[in-house]
Amino acid sequence: MAKVKGVFLLNDYGLNRIYGDDELDAIASLVQIERRPVRLDDPADSELLAEAEVAFSGWGAPVLDEDLLRRMPKLKALFYGAGTVRYMITDAFWERGIRLTSAYVANARPVAEFTFAQIILALKKTWQQSLHIREAKAWGRQWDMPGAYFGSRIGVVSLGAIGRMVCERLTALDVEVFAYDPFVSDEDMRKIGARKASLNKLCETCDVITLHAPQLDETIGMIREEHFKMMKPGATIINTARGAIIDHPAMIKVLQERTDIVALLDVTDPEPPEPGSLLYTLPNVVMTPHIAGSMGRECRRMARLAIDECRRYLKNESALHPITIDNFSRLA
Repeated sequence: MAKVKGVFLLNDYGLNRIYGDDELDAIASLVQIERRPVRLDDPADSELLAEAEVAFSGWGAPVLDEDLLRRMPKLKALFYGAGTVRYMITDAFWERGIRLTSAYVANARPVAEFTFAQIILALKKTWQQSLHIREAKAWGRQWDMPGAYFGSRIGVVSLGAIGRMVCERLTALDVEVFAYDPFVSDEDMRKIGARKASLNKLCETCDVITLHAPQLDETIGMIREEHFKMMKPGATIINTARGAIIDHPAMIKVLQERTDIVALLDVTDPEPPEPGSLLYTLPNVVMTPHIAGSMGRECRRMARLAIDECRRYLKNESALHPITIDNFSRLA
């Protein structure tokens, strides 16, 4: 039986980062495909587009607008080997009824792992103590810290895939976990080991607050000046979600006034911060360059999930992680 035909719809950078040799071999065992991105501006690749029933994709994918979809009349399934697909999906795509899957769950795992590590470091006031040693050029130890033990409270904002994974990992610690997500029931909260709290209550009472809300119109600027002002003394806020969910001018203003609180930022708005931004110099800000998500070999996990989705498509089985017009608006 002849293999279905497929193409890679992404740029060279995305292909090399996500799909390694083992993954390319696995894909080639399933579909007839050239081991390179299809060249949209090369007439020689027009037939590849025209005959493709499936597409593997990822970072650097083109927008699937009417023109491109017209060139791919046989396309029935697209397997995205990374997280968000918001930038590439159009109304024309949904009108075609093409099966779409994403590897956002695979990308969620390293974010959750990174966050879990940051939470423990925050409970130990690691960054403050490291800065003190550097500035004092002398050994010193601050004993006044929450620590990862009973009485310490962690607040998780939003319980999507990443927020839930963070909560699952926190069950390994002797800490209390609170969560804010207006779309999750009390019973569901209990199942994942968290107690429901309002956003204000979470900010007022938790030693560490970690943000995992998607960037939607409703969540842009959701963490405002009052939330930073109400944080308990010595608290830490972690953002591995999207920079825009924090009102950055307000955050910088409060961080200048309250040097006891700390912001651990893997994402910012804008990203990177503008030259001269106080985020580069404030002593209570620790930035990392958007590395919480899949990096290095972690990217292969996303490719393998895309391959699993392809296998299920070829067996006429339902998708593990489908993206539909119904859940599209709620995902990051």
